[in-house]
Amino acid sequence: MALQSHLAELERRHQALEKEIEQELLHPSSDDLRLVELKRRKLHLKDEIERIRQAVPKPTIH
Repeated sequence: MALQSHLAELERRHQALEKEIEQELLHPSSDDLRLVELKRRKLHLKDEIERIRQAVPKPTIH
């Protein structure tokens, strides 16, 4: 499924941004503008992930 692999890639990128944000916060001289940009990108990915999850039909169990 192309949609499932796309969703997995978005989730991977979201997790990578989370780690990048955590690393940036560890530095006392972290760049606030960079943090804002990283958080904005992470939020955008989260919104895209949720949009796709809502579009994918849930399998029914009989």
